[in-house]
Order: sequence, then C-alpha cells, then structure tokens
Amino acid sequence: MQFLRTAFWVVVAVALALFCVANYTRVEVNLWGDLVMETKLPVLLIGAYLLGALPFWIMARATRWRMKRKLESTERALVAATAAPSSAPSFPAAADSPAAAPTLSTTGPA
Repeated sequence: MQFLRTAFWVVVAVALALFCVANYTRVEVNLWGDLVMETKLPVLLIGAYLLGALPFWIMARATRWRMKRKLESTERALVAATAAPSSAPSFPAAADSPAAAPTLSTTGPA
C-alpha cells in the first residue's frame, strides 16, 4: 500500500512539473482598481488550487479531531465499565427457617 501511495505522488509530481515547464508564461491579473499583478501561470493555478482546497482540508481535520475525541471518550467509558469490581456485592444469606422468610397473608397486611 505504501508503494502505491508513493507511486501516485510521484506521478502527480511529474505531471505538475511537466505542466509548469510547458506553461511557464507571464500573465497579468487585474485585482481591483488600477492594481495589476504579474505572475507566472503555474504559480497562479497552484495558488488557486491550494486556496480552494483549504476549506475542505480544515473541515476534514476538524472532523478527524472530533471523531478522535469521541472515540477516546468511548474507550474511557468502556475501560471504566470493565474495570468495575468483578465480584458482586455479597448479601447475607437468608435463613432456612420459616420465621425468617417473608410471608404473604391472604387475610390482611403482613
């Protein structure tokens, strides 16, 4: 899997380098008023791509952070639930004598 990821990024880097070499021309960008910015085309396109990808990257990081916190909270609750004393509380055993056993009377309250 690591090889595929590395191969993918190598292909992307080579394609980007070929694009930059083929399109390395000066462009003028009219910003506002009389302000004009001169830049190279690859710099402009890569900057626009990164600026557009920034909100989605921030959203993905926030989602990952939120899910990580939720998972850690659930794991702590699971550890706390399983770390409870394993022995059940002991109650005194009921005596076998009929006087100690509760009786139900049909004639009135006990």
